[in-house]
Amino acid sequence: MFGRIALAASVAMAPCVLTSATTRAQDVPGIEICTVEKTMERRTSCLQSNVDFLQKTITKLGLDHQQKLDAANRQIEGLKSTVASLQKIVDDLQAAQKKAAGDANKKADVPTAKDSAPAAKDGAK
Repeated sequence: MFGRIALAASVAMAPCVLTSATTRAQDVPGIEICTVEKTMERRTSCLQSNVDFLQKTITKLGLDHQQKLDAANRQIEGLKSTVASLQKIVDDLQAAQKKAAGDANKKADVPTAKDSAPAAKDGAK
């Protein structure tokens, strides 16, 4: 019984094994170790591939970082305008508060009609 299961499993797995053996490796861009190449042409090609990969990577990273800097600068400008508008509101509120305090002081300095009338009567006696 076990032999039949093993035979069935090996028959089922055979196409997978044969397919993976015949598939070609894809060239994935990246840094390669060029010292393993025997001929100068292959080493030169390998080194040039590494240089091309590094240049593309640097260019891509430079563009990504520039986009991030531009976005940050836009955000900073927006925040600056928000701070300026808030500062104007604070200045307006402070000016209104000072005006209200000044009006209250003027009212306290001027005697009311009730207070001045008895004083005049006292002085006439």
